[in-house]
Amino acid sequence: MVITGPNMAGKSTTMRQTALAVIMAQAGSFVPAKRARIGVCDRIYTRVGASDNLAGGQSTFMVEMRETANILRGATRRSLVILDEIGRGTSTYDGLSIAWAVAEYMHDVIQCRAMFATHYHELCDLAEVRSGVVNFNVAAREHGEQVIFLHRLLPGGANRSYGVAVARLSGVPEVVLARARAILRELEDSGTVGPHARAKLSSGSQQLDMFAPPPAMSAAEATLRELDVDRITPVEALVTLARLKSLLSPN
Repeated sequence: MVITGPNMAGKSTTMRQTALAVIMAQAGSFVPAKRARIGVCDRIYTRVGASDNLAGGQSTFMVEMRETANILRGATRRSLVILDEIGRGTSTYDGLSIAWAVAEYMHDVIQCRAMFATHYHELCDLAEVRSGVVNFNVAAREHGEQVIFLHRLLPGGANRSYGVAVARLSGVPEVVLARARAILRELEDSGTVGPHARAKLSSGSQQLDMFAPPPAMSAAEATLRELDVDRITPVEALVTLARLKSLLSPN
């Protein structure tokens, strides 16, 4: 099961309660469900949370990979594997490649029961090429600039992670949110990486054309366009002006 959806929507909770239900069933207890069909499970392997081992000289990603390696070497067809966002501690392409390969290995070689929560929506394509893979998402809806968690597990993959909306809930300053929305819009529209792509295009000396399209917005203009003036406080407005000024004159 590949589970997608925004942060704080309940992906980790869904997987943890499944693991607890399996443990209760193995012990002969009742489980919190109308009905449950749970086969014999020899072990439950989990890779949940992010932590490092500074004393041992291991980064968060190294710890994650070591735990994943132990799971792949020890799990059997009777095991239940819980994986939460494998590959997030490295670059996007490396992380996606590792997550995809791990999911394939569990399906093709180990053939275990597994729940794999991820923000790599590309993993949903596994369901089209692997018969034993199914997609589920933790439902959420947008209402204006807010995200509402429905706390329901539904079939199918999610199309967004609502990261900026979750950042707003955590109290990130409005000027940072506005800049993030501007960059996100640029990435979605052009497929380029980073805010410097258009700057590179505009830095060269080009002859003006009367039929040329209007010049691309600067970073300050794009950030200003995305500001929510109804939510910003007077203090944040002063800070925002300073940040916008620094965007206009980075030196």
